[in-house]
Amino acid sequence: MRVAILANDNRNEFRRYSERDPDFGAAPSALLQGLAKISGCEVHVVSCSQRPLHSPAKLYDNIYYHSLVVGKWGWLRGAYLGCVRAIRRKLGEIRPDLVHGQGTERFCALAAVYSAFPNVLTIHGNMRLIAKINRSRPFSFLWLAARLEAFTLPRSDGVVCITDYTQQAVAPLARATWIVPNAVDTSFFAIEHQAAFPKEIVCVAHISLRKNQVRLIHALQPLAAREKFQLIFYGLADRKDSYAQEFFQLLEKNSWCRFAGFADRAGLRAVLARAGMLILPSLEDNCPMAVLEAMAAGVPVAAANVGGVPDVIEHEAGGLLFDPTREESIRAAIAELLADDTKAAGLAATAKAKALRCFHPQKIAEKHVAIYHEVIARRRDCAGSLKPVQ
Repeated sequence: MRVAILANDNRNEFRRYSERDPDFGAAPSALLQGLAKISGCEVHVVSCSQRPLHSPAKLYDNIYYHSLVVGKWGWLRGAYLGCVRAIRRKLGEIRPDLVHGQGTERFCALAAVYSAFPNVLTIHGNMRLIAKINRSRPFSFLWLAARLEAFTLPRSDGVVCITDYTQQAVAPLARATWIVPNAVDTSFFAIEHQAAFPKEIVCVAHISLRKNQVRLIHALQPLAAREKFQLIFYGLADRKDSYAQEFFQLLEKNSWCRFAGFADRAGLRAVLARAGMLILPSLEDNCPMAVLEAMAAGVPVAAANVGGVPDVIEHEAGGLLFDPTREESIRAAIAELLADDTKAAGLAATAKAKALRCFHPQKIAEKHVAIYHEVIARRRDCAGSLKPVQ
């Protein structure tokens, strides 16, 4: 089987053009790690960039990489038509049995549905729901991404949903859906966890209204007055954004919390190795990789009871869930984990066992290959009624 995976290279997204290694994000990269172990599966990863990038011809023995340079008018301002055309030309050379678009917010989904090959999409962020909760302005990136998602979903052969939450959101639009969670890089399972003292509560998320960091700080202020801990935020922040400005003003007033900036995969592994717990107070989330990676590392987790998070964590079995709109609920969950090390360790052990059982790359890759076979067979059997998009 020959599969083309369309993925965004974050070196282009974050203008890190000098870096040598491709960066497809945590979930797609872990999926590739699993596909590298599948016998008889040839994978071609195709991405676009506005500048030439150092790109190895092979990522693994059976996985090839193609980085295509597309001028600035081929991106969002040009409805991604430049990316779609460049990818379609490359796919004509590769001749895959199936095309898999990773994410609906940029060129990947659009290029997949216009590829003229059997195709599936994976939703990592539910753009229609994210745009709604962020009250996105007309013609902003999120507003446009939400419409792009609505356009591409019904035109694909099916959607890989990483949680029940996403399946419910896309079912009215999609021809077919499957639930397969994200894979977690095997290196996170190998972390030797030993919490530092004073305990470090880590929050891994870009600073935004949806991720709810300001309310988290307010919620923990009474607890910080009587408990010794550090609240450390990892992620990116746009200091021109009004929400980020409010966040940094709060940090100046509270010495027990700080912003540590972006952590790459190696940096995040080091963070989790010493973290006392991971907290994610999002107002909306699908299948947050920070939670999955903390579970794999054996780190206690407290997270918002929203979106797809309850599909990943069972309350009082693999972690603690709280209401992210109520400060007292956030505070109670953190206080419980701080006060009871035995309970925290038990929850973390249960979560790690689930991560090994459910999120290991090879297991997730095998489920994807089964979906690929199903879609290819359906196209073959229903060629007259399910034609490629032209």
